[in-house]
Parts: sequence; C-alpha cells; structure tokens
Amino acid sequence: MCFLERGYHQTGVRDIANRAQVSLGNLYNHFPGKHDVLVEIAMLERKEMDPFLKILAMRSPTPKVLDKFIRAYSKYLAAPENVILTLEISSEAIRQPDIAQLFVENRAELTDALTAVVKRGIDDKDFRAVPDPEQASQIIIEVLEGSAYRSVLSEVPMRKLMGSVKDFILTSLLPRQG
Repeated sequence: MCFLERGYHQTGVRDIANRAQVSLGNLYNHFPGKHDVLVEIAMLERKEMDPFLKILAMRSPTPKVLDKFIRAYSKYLAAPENVILTLEISSEAIRQPDIAQLFVENRAELTDALTAVVKRGIDDKDFRAVPDPEQASQIIIEVLEGSAYRSVLSEVPMRKLMGSVKDFILTSLLPRQG
C-alpha cells in the first residue's frame, strides 16, 4: 500500500512498518530492506498468475480459452492498484536486474502458457499460422496491459475497451476469410 500511495522511492522501511503496524525491528526480522519487500511482491505476483495459468491449461476449444483468458486477465489488470504497482515495480526493476529477473520469470510463465494455447489453436485450425506464436502471445499480453493502463489513466472502464481489444486480438489469430 505504501508503494501505491507514495511510490517506491518515496517509501521508507519505517513507512512500511508503520503501515503494517509492526515494529521496525520486527519488519527487519522478515525483510532486511525495502528491496526484499519487492522480492516478496514478485513471489505474490506469481501466485496471482495461477488462475490465469489454469484458464490457459483448459482443454476447451482454443478460441473459448483465449476469450476466457482475455476477460479474466483484463479484469485483473484494470484494477487501478495493479496498474500503479506494475508501473512502480517496472521502473525499479529496470534499475535492479535481480528484481527484473523475478518479474521476467513470472511474465515468461504466462507467455509460455499462452503460447501453448496459440500453438494448439494453430494445430487445431482454430487459429491461422502466425510467424512466431511466442511473439504473438507477448503482443497479446502487451495489448491487454497497455489497454488496462489506458483505462486507468483515462478513467474509461476496461469493459468499454474490451470489445475493440478482443476484436483486435481475435482478428490477429482467427483464420482470414476469403
């Protein structure tokens, strides 16, 4: 919450202890510093990805799996606190490679699961062959994340953007007509 309210650099360990209503010494018993709190957030993010990984592992027809993933992941992403925390962490991760690695690993797991769905969709002829299914999966995730950012920044509910977002993603994967 401190990172959300004040930003990573404006938050001190004392602020975190006060917000958690624990003594500074007790906080230091669990986290040697603010950096270690970011490590914990990365671990928590990994757990938050589980529902999306489960959706992507479903054996339903791939267009239905993709649609369900898009709806669920968009809803998760569009929460203002998730957008703010992602921006705070991303800027810090650029400065700290060990932090970046943790979040890159989380993203890679999600991308790999989505790539498997795209490849299955291609094999099942539900999706057209794309030049690079992994790149397509990364772009899908980036479109969703960018749309969530735009939704929060412009105060336009994500549900109002979803029709165009889903159309864009599905048009890029569905077999071309004609």
